[in-house]
Amino acid sequence: MARVAIVVVTWNSAGEIGACLDALAGWPGDEIEVAVVDNASTDTTRAEVTARGVRLIANEENAGFAAAVNQGVRATSAPLILLLNPDARLLGGLDVLAARFDDPATGAAGGLLLDHSGRPQAGFMARNLPTPAALICEVLGINRLWPRNPVNWHYRCRGLDPMTAALVGQPAGAFLMFSRDVWQKVGGFDERFYPIWFEDVDFCARVKAAGFRIWYDPGAVAKHTGAHSIRALALENRERYWYGSLLRYAGKHYRSISFRTVCLAVTAGAAFRAVRGIPRGGPKAFAVYRGIAGLALGRLFSPRGR
Repeated sequence: MARVAIVVVTWNSAGEIGACLDALAGWPGDEIEVAVVDNASTDTTRAEVTARGVRLIANEENAGFAAAVNQGVRATSAPLILLLNPDARLLGGLDVLAARFDDPATGAAGGLLLDHSGRPQAGFMARNLPTPAALICEVLGINRLWPRNPVNWHYRCRGLDPMTAALVGQPAGAFLMFSRDVWQKVGGFDERFYPIWFEDVDFCARVKAAGFRIWYDPGAVAKHTGAHSIRALALENRERYWYGSLLRYAGKHYRSISFRTVCLAVTAGAAFRAVRGIPRGGPKAFAVYRGIAGLALGRLFSPRGR
């Protein structure tokens, strides 16, 4: 039986999935098994997968990222699972990452992600779990205006040496390994984070809460493009999904006063963006952020944001 199951979730990923799977073709079958879960792509993603003889789970509707991950885990049998984005190419070190799980205290681990120019994707490939202050700074735009503020610096692990292994809060879901036992123990990925965003953060938060360690290990390396599916989303969907998942995460993991403060910050930030959007994006941008403000206010006055 293979030691590692590599699960790739696709959605209109025809331009990326081929290179991703080609990079895995040289790995022995007794080391890895590969499953692609496609969320109702309308391009040639499925043809790219089947042409390479890789197992394809084809959803007729977009089940969401979290549900697709759970499908992939259930469809495989290896004791370790590597969640890999279709725009990531594994360059090496799979055995290094897997060796982290020789310690039963390890619940998840991620590796070094390189951008198109070969530079580490600092601030993305490993982060600490977001505190209420981190999300407030994010939604109010403080992190854009003052990226070196101490809250953002800690959240994005800006002090991390990319060439040194370290305990972290959340490796990027683009390149995340976890054990099947831990996945089962914490109940898998929460499919209420639909269709995307914060499901990997929530998973890591629950892994840590269950008492497991999460590692960043640069001995495992992948080249990562990033955001290929996000670019295909319309502005209104992209913002609604991101803010909706952020609010769900806050409602699930923060105490009442912190959660409601995040709701107020989202409302204020969205109101500002709505007004700013009038001259920049016209009525459409105004309507998008007015909707986000309404969503946050609705969560504010509902039981724990549900």
